[in-house]
Amino acid sequence: MGKQDWRKLDESDVRVRPGKGTRPRSKRRPEHADAETAMVIGVDRGRWTCAMESGAVVTAMRARELGRTPVVVGDQVGIVGDTSGQPDTLARIVRVEERTSVLRRTADDTDPFERVVVANASQLIMVVALADPPPRTGFIDRCLVAAYAGGLEPVLCLTKSDLASADELLALYTELDVPVLVTRSDEEPAELRARLQDTVSCLIGHSGVGKSTLVNKLVPDANRAVGVVSGVGKGRHTSTQAVALRLPGGGWVVDTPGIRSFGLAHITPDDIVKAFPDFAEAAEECPPGCGHLGAPEDPGCMLDELVPDAPGRLTSLRRLLASRAGLDDYTD
Repeated sequence: MGKQDWRKLDESDVRVRPGKGTRPRSKRRPEHADAETAMVIGVDRGRWTCAMESGAVVTAMRARELGRTPVVVGDQVGIVGDTSGQPDTLARIVRVEERTSVLRRTADDTDPFERVVVANASQLIMVVALADPPPRTGFIDRCLVAAYAGGLEPVLCLTKSDLASADELLALYTELDVPVLVTRSDEEPAELRARLQDTVSCLIGHSGVGKSTLVNKLVPDANRAVGVVSGVGKGRHTSTQAVALRLPGGGWVVDTPGIRSFGLAHITPDDIVKAFPDFAEAAEECPPGCGHLGAPEDPGCMLDELVPDAPGRLTSLRRLLASRAGLDDYTD
């Protein structure tokens, strides 16, 4: 352009690049039909350890399209990228499958934020010592509530039976038909091992009840396996995180950190009653907002009509309901 031509330019000669806000953006997301299926076995600070169906253990990050979708231990996920499991490789989680069960808890009974402990477990193994430390029925009841509400089968595992008898504690749960396993430190947990075979089970309990001892007997290389999972956590001690360990012969056991408290703010009384088919139908006729505790807390509760038929079972159910309502004098 000559020196004289610039005077002939006007606004129509200026090329303006459209801003980002005017660019058409596709809402379509990749389908990832080639994604491989895996199970999340460890989570730590933005990295997920996943066990592939091939047996490889892969480190993965969450794909951007998942946003803030929660991904927890036990989740079945779709993975793309490098799934070889070789050192310094990283894959992407692009899909989280629908969960069959969820174990949730809150920090306390007033905390509005629920925390997912594990997904897709079929059993909740409540590990309770008969002595040293003494058993806390409030903790057991709260675990039962969470299991019933989350779709897991509760199993009571009593440890240290060489120090105290289990009879008194078992009498409290006879009416609930909860499976019970009794172990002692000087014997192999053969019955528990058989119960866990070919399933995904979650172990939960207070510190000091012998849960780690059980895990080491069930998974002889548990310390090594946990070390592999902690590798993605940049050295964090894994006792603060849930981790899934593969059982010899098939199945998984999810070891959780020692629980100090088990809040139930996210669970309603109806969630609990639904787990008891013999009471659920009668509960539908209760007044709105009924906590199913009976008089004086809940006058007009229709479960009172069932007392002559199942007094012990109703008493057990209402103990669980009281636990959920914070009336169980439960402390950390």
